[in-house]
Amino acid sequence: MSDPPPAPEEMRPKGAALIRAEAPRLPNQPGVYRMLDAEGNLLYVGKARSLRKRVAAYMHIARLEPRIARMVSEAASLEIAVTASEVEALLLESNLIKRLKPRYNVLLRDDKSFPYILITGDDDWPRITKYRGVRDRKGEYFGPFASAGAVNRTIIALQRAFPLRSCSNGEFATRTRPCLQYQIKRCLAPCVGRVTLEDYAAVVGEARDFLTGESARVQRDLSEKMQGASERLEFETAALLRDRVRALAHIHARQDINVEGVPEADVIAAHAQGGSVCVQVFFFRGGQNLGNRAYFPAQAKDVATAEVLAAFIGQFYESRPAPAEILLSHEVEEAEVIAEALSIGAGRKVRLHVPQRGGRKVLVDHALANAREALERRLAENATQRRLLEGAAEVFGLESPPERIEVYDNSHVQGAQAIGAMIVAGPEGFTKGAYRKFNIRSTDLTPGDDYGMMREVLTRRFSRLVKEEEAGEGEAVWPDLVLIDGGPGQMKVAQEVFADLGIDDVPYVGIAKGPDRDAGREHFYMPGRQPFMLEPRHPVLYFLQRLRDEAHRFAIGTHRARRAKAQVKSALDEIAGIGPSRKKALLLHFGSAAGVGRASIADLKQVDGINEAVAKAIHDHFRGS
Repeated sequence: MSDPPPAPEEMRPKGAALIRAEAPRLPNQPGVYRMLDAEGNLLYVGKARSLRKRVAAYMHIARLEPRIARMVSEAASLEIAVTASEVEALLLESNLIKRLKPRYNVLLRDDKSFPYILITGDDDWPRITKYRGVRDRKGEYFGPFASAGAVNRTIIALQRAFPLRSCSNGEFATRTRPCLQYQIKRCLAPCVGRVTLEDYAAVVGEARDFLTGESARVQRDLSEKMQGASERLEFETAALLRDRVRALAHIHARQDINVEGVPEADVIAAHAQGGSVCVQVFFFRGGQNLGNRAYFPAQAKDVATAEVLAAFIGQFYESRPAPAEILLSHEVEEAEVIAEALSIGAGRKVRLHVPQRGGRKVLVDHALANAREALERRLAENATQRRLLEGAAEVFGLESPPERIEVYDNSHVQGAQAIGAMIVAGPEGFTKGAYRKFNIRSTDLTPGDDYGMMREVLTRRFSRLVKEEEAGEGEAVWPDLVLIDGGPGQMKVAQEVFADLGIDDVPYVGIAKGPDRDAGREHFYMPGRQPFMLEPRHPVLYFLQRLRDEAHRFAIGTHRARRAKAQVKSALDEIAGIGPSRKKALLLHFGSAAGVGRASIADLKQVDGINEAVAKAIHDHFRGS
């Protein structure tokens, strides 16, 4: 007998009725379940020790927190994946939440990779450099650091104490005399033979020991060497060692919190206030504080702080190894399961701990105070932002404060590498994850035709929104206000585009720079209104200038990146026989495309993979032969 046809959509059970119908059929095994709405959009992902018992708990709507109750009321279908263990279910849940971003899960919004310090292992003369991304390059990694700025400051401090090279391989290979770093005693100049390989390796070892927590011993050894050099009347050597000891002392002096006894740990503290949560993460490696970063998980309102913390841990370490110890501000449920899952990912034992006394408690309290201060600042900024949005609504005659503002600008140089840019702002400031760039595709535009470029950008953006809404594909995110950098000409273009697409409910405003491009004398253009200005010190004017300037910055930066890529491409990619591997080898050896162009045939042949014929082709290409 064939299976009966599926019931029509309007006849399928929803909400609690769906749970009552599905729960008895589920296995009494660990796994992951997914709730979906009538359109197939993912609402929620959860994991369970027993799928049957966990899903059955959703039948009691009155016992659920408001967020989960809303989710259940929208649920129209249920999908499950059975796993071998609860730990495997936790790992799968974290992966799905991070990748699919369900509407009702607590989400980690900022998930950028962290930078590391790398001591390269694929060079005869190792160098210290900043590294971000997949750790597939040979060498030793130290970190993570909270920001690129923290890495840069640390590298500068390390160069004072351990004068290793930081230049690229191309610069190193072509150097004929010491650079400025040698002159200011931040490099030993191995490029021109000012140090032996043995002595250089010794400094590399000292840097490695320092970064792995042996800073006190390294400083003591350097002090003894300095004393010995002084006794042997080698005053120049003693002075160099003295400067290195002082640099190490300076690094220690900058530690703003005592981390003795905590060689490797992440300290994670959460603070809730005003319907928002801030999670503060401090990184301690090698006995040093490598900085901190604040996170504000989405959809955390009405969720217990410990639950937010548990969800954060799963997503935070989903794609990065956990340290040996994680210090927490709150006890989280199923801490042993979470620790086992993190241990599998890290390849070693990971311990979750809520300290009650001692130095570790001091670290957690410090992180908790930072979380509280960061959240209070954010709430204050959001309140200010909300007032500015209310002011913008009043200035432009909107029915309510805009939740999403889109700002458009173009950038080009005489029509070349033309870029359209869109930035997004809302109640929480700039939403950089929603920024978009548009490579201008039209081939029939006159170079420098700003109006034509704006027409293409607006047409592509809003025609896509119209198609998404008509097709019911996902949730089309419409702006509440569109700002366009330009005057009457750009406004006419926007009016024509919206009329062609049948859009009549999206307000749009043109911002034209004042006479002599003076800030503060901008004119605003809206359909059906005469051009107007705001008072020079009007807070909304400053707000709108900031939005326009951010769009301009994004457009210029994107254009410059495209132009730089085009310059490199035109220099090497047009040469027959030069593929990605040879191109990479050439750039690593000579440092830049310009360096390749200056090289002789003999120099080019020194690069791996470049034979006589290819070297001649490169040489002739750059000389127009």
